[in-house]
Amino acid sequence: MQRTLDRPDAWTWVFLALGLLLLPLGLYLALSAPPDVNQGYLVRIMYLHVPGAWLGYLAFLVTFLYSLLYFFRPNPKYDRIAVSSAEIGLVFMGLALVTGMLWARPTWGVYWTWEPRLTTTAILFAVYVGYFLLRSAIEDPDLRAKAAAAVGILGFINVPISYMSVKWWRSLHQTQSIDLTTGRIHMAPEMLQALLFNLLVFTLLYLGFLRFRGYLAALEAKKEEG
Repeated sequence: MQRTLDRPDAWTWVFLALGLLLLPLGLYLALSAPPDVNQGYLVRIMYLHVPGAWLGYLAFLVTFLYSLLYFFRPNPKYDRIAVSSAEIGLVFMGLALVTGMLWARPTWGVYWTWEPRLTTTAILFAVYVGYFLLRSAIEDPDLRAKAAAAVGILGFINVPISYMSVKWWRSLHQTQSIDLTTGRIHMAPEMLQALLFNLLVFTLLYLGFLRFRGYLAALEAKKEEG
């Protein structure tokens, strides 16, 4: 155990290095992708917006799964992974919200409107901010982990609601470019390739950040115990 706490393992550096090395190529593919028929070159915001949203969803899914594991088997490691993923998820979801606002201004004429997708995403973001406020308010490690796990489980309910909101309610927000519920793809092949490549880059960065943040969480837990 001591050896694992000395420094992040090799896989952490592999994921981070690959993500950082491929990031410029992802940006190049985004900038060289063809313009959209309706939105022109403005659509290039999509190559940051969509990966940010998807990785936010993925990170909250990991928090949900490890929160469940903690309930059935209270292992501090599960709590550390859950909180680490939630923290990274907030960063990615914040990126999705900011890029979405920048995309909305020239498209809808406003930076923000309380339509279903934006509203549910804002609520989702607020829930996980509350997750960290709750953790900071509880000193007892066991009680803190249990309370956070409850929020991590219940808070995830809003993820599928946010994703499906453009289908369930009339919305200004466009439907999914890649519809996971039907498998349909609504974009040109060149645009799809650029989007999938950036999704890969963001996923590699997420995995690297998650492992590094988990390492820091383990150090914090050891310090707290000492």
